Amino acid sequence: FTGLSASSHAKSHDENQRPGWWEKFIGPNLGIDTNHFFVICCNHLGGCYGSTGPSSINPATSKPYGASFPMLSVEDFVRAQFQLIKHLGINKLHASIGSSLGGMCSILSALLYPENVGRVVTISSCMTPYPTAIALRYLRRKMIMTDPNWEHGHYYDKGVYPLDGMCIAREIGSLTYRSVPECLERFGLRRFNDTIQLTPTFEIESYLQNEGLTYAKKYDPNSLLYISKAIDLFNLTEGYDNPTDALSKIQCPVLVLGAQTDILYPIWQQKQLAEELIKSGNSSVTFFELNSIFGHDTFLLDVNGVSTALEGFLEISALSIEEKTQT
Repeated sequence: FTGLSASSHAKSHDENQRPGWWEKFIGPNLGIDTNHFFVICCNHLGGCYGSTGPSSINPATSKPYGASFPMLSVEDFVRAQFQLIKHLGINKLHASIGSSLGGMCSILSALLYPENVGRVVTISSCMTPYPTAIALRYLRRKMIMTDPNWEHGHYYDKGVYPLDGMCIAREIGSLTYRSVPECLERFGLRRFNDTIQLTPTFEIESYLQNEGLTYAKKYDPNSLLYISKAIDLFNLTEGYDNPTDALSKIQCPVLVLGAQTDILYPIWQQKQLAEELIKSGNSSVTFFELNSIFGHDTFLLDVNGVSTALEGFLEISALSIEEKTQT
């Protein structure tokens, strides 16, 4: 399962040789070893990479849905992807693995489909977002929706779209994805502009500008609105009397992985998930706390740390598969 804005292209292959979003983690002898495992990665509902979303054509109007697209939930993302698993004739997944939003999906998949998931890896995720994370995503959405070119979500045939709002939304997001120690080390107080004006002066300002513009040109603003709102509404134990009642359904082995410098989903949220899983009776919970400088983006950048955790968690099962095959 991907994060908010990644596509299903997780790894390069013969038909698409562009690097995937998890290029260094998937492949022969890598964290997810394709000598042993077949990898399926899907686009989230509501996205803009091929799944149905706000930019899709509404058959009732023959125009893009825009803001008339129905609201979505993380449960919708999981159920849609398990429809694909069923369509492919797969009865049980060896593992459900995800990071960030994908980490919500991976743990929820074991709660909704306990008979169809062999184990779970949830990275840089949580049981439910905390208020500050919700507030930050609210500000990102507000930047887009107050851009005059948003047109209440119906900008597809206007020739313009909410570029400025999208750029600022991404700039806010970029700050939550990295850490203070990394910013100090990477940018410090270095300036790229010696002329002191109200325009950007510091290297970190230039970095955010580039991040915002690059992202704004490749991702649909409406998709960001819908998927980020679904993240805010996520609550793994909603509808249950207490966390134990919900998490007792998850008895498969679970790896909970987080980074000490994560601002968006602080490490205490991963600890909380691991502790609640253990409290609910799961005797196969592994918790990894990475001392990484990369913050929330650790799952994309810390190849050694994340891959080591994945390999260790999947290794025993991989050996079991080999033994059964030889037998």
